[in-house]
Amino acid sequence: MEALLCRKLGDPTIPVDDSENSPLTLSKAHPIPQLNSPTAVRVRVKATSLNFANYLQILGKYQEKPPLPFIPGSDYSGTVESVGSNVTKFRIGDPVCSFAGLGSFALFIVADETELVRVPDGCDMIAVGALPVAYGTSHVALLHRAQLRTGQVLLVLGAAGGVGVSAVQIGKICGAIVIAVARGEEKVKFLKSLGVDHVVDSSTGNITDSIKGFLKARKLKGVDVLYDPVGGKLTKESMKLLNWGAHILIIGFASGEIPVVPANIALVKNWTLHGLYWGSYKIHRPAVLEDSLKELLSWVARGLITINISHTFSPSEANLAFAALKDRKAIGKVMIAFDDHKAASSKL
Repeated sequence: MEALLCRKLGDPTIPVDDSENSPLTLSKAHPIPQLNSPTAVRVRVKATSLNFANYLQILGKYQEKPPLPFIPGSDYSGTVESVGSNVTKFRIGDPVCSFAGLGSFALFIVADETELVRVPDGCDMIAVGALPVAYGTSHVALLHRAQLRTGQVLLVLGAAGGVGVSAVQIGKICGAIVIAVARGEEKVKFLKSLGVDHVVDSSTGNITDSIKGFLKARKLKGVDVLYDPVGGKLTKESMKLLNWGAHILIIGFASGEIPVVPANIALVKNWTLHGLYWGSYKIHRPAVLEDSLKELLSWVARGLITINISHTFSPSEANLAFAALKDRKAIGKVMIAFDDHKAASSKL
């Protein structure tokens, strides 16, 4: 089968066919994974999503470091190709999506039936491949952890990225007043199209002054929930806007800088800090992930959320996919699609 292998740690933006320098190699004849239990299901992958964690893992800078060589990849969509003798939830041909610790950058992947969720009829299977990690992260963070309520003020940093867009959309579904921060006119325009209440272009002007002006105009005291996949100085500045009793959702550090949260201020203002490593729920609270993904799929089927695919590439163009992610060219999600002649398309 076709599979992308990480054979050494390094920069995944180096062309895949550069055998000397690239950490990734495209195998055309990698062994197809076999069913390893009576409840195992083999899925033919339609599309797999790129997440910043995948980029860091290939660089060797992620907290989980699998032994080399390995097949990267996490969330994916596809169709059931084979089932174990005791599988009861799925039949061959069923559309499914899921999340794996590794292995989705390949034409086939094996998972236990408990790890798969059926995709409702009529859903775009490439888009659904972007659902589990990005939208799952925001769903668990905002609903399960921060318990976002109607009328609360949600501030989303890095709002045009994969998790940022998902947080914006879920925030609107929850009835929150959504403030979004992104860089560049095109991203600002896109976020406005999602119905964001206030958008700040971080490349022009003072972010906190702009948000304070909006809050004052709307007679709002401050921010109730901070959704932060960025870190760095922006986190520090955003804390000046938080209400008493606010929730801080620590999603990631795309800026490369881990911020320091002043414990004394958190104490006085009764802030709640939530670290959100979505993937670990698969081990510790798998039922939360399953319920979350089912609700997200129902929202997709009902048209409540639209998954914006910024770029779609073929496996041989994985370096271009990672470059789009690294250079922050994407508005929404970057995908790798198998058996798809529309690969290498872009909305930018």
